Amino acid sequence: MPYPTKLLNPDESIALDLHPHWWYFAEAAATLFVSIVAAIAQFILVKDKDHHTLHKGLTYITLAAIVLSAIWLLVRYLKWVTTNFVITGDRIIFRQGVFAKHGIEIPLNRVNNVNFNQSFFERILGAGDLLIESGGEDGQQRFTDVRRPQKVQNLIHAQVEAWNNRRAGFGVAAATAAAAPVDVAGQLEKLEGLLQRGSLSQEEFDAQKARLLGR
Repeated sequence: MPYPTKLLNPDESIALDLHPHWWYFAEAAATLFVSIVAAIAQFILVKDKDHHTLHKGLTYITLAAIVLSAIWLLVRYLKWVTTNFVITGDRIIFRQGVFAKHGIEIPLNRVNNVNFNQSFFERILGAGDLLIESGGEDGQQRFTDVRRPQKVQNLIHAQVEAWNNRRAGFGVAAATAAAAPVDVAGQLEKLEGLLQRGSLSQEEFDAQKARLLGR
């Protein structure tokens, strides 16, 4: 299930939308497989009528194990399909939940550092963990079972750089406008458009508006 575009800001685009790596299913799938193998072995090996009670008891146990492990695998799938790790041009978003939703959002301008970690086995599988350090309230956020974490790390750095370049471009445009006669009404209209699209914070908008009106 892709990340809902209706939750994006105006003019915000998705650069990456990932579900967890398939390794996320490993424990539940292995448990179901072992339960099925145990059930087959039990039917093959315990056939003697003298062991009817034992056979019946083992049958109940193996069937219960199969049902429980199948339910576990189904729950893992529902969590997997409703978990999104998203990178946009403005922020990093983590969203999870089948019915009740919870998530994390990290603005790109607050990202200080991105590290990835892979064991040798995870490197073979193409999975790993990401640790994102930010200037936010939580400071550090760890994301597990990320596909190709090194490539995701590089993409985050690229998006942060692109965001900084856009911000620098806006500063140059503002400086150029300061050196020329100003159409105050037109500039205010443009600033309001940037505020609505999320390109400016309310504080930045108020500062630019005060500067224009001061002229």
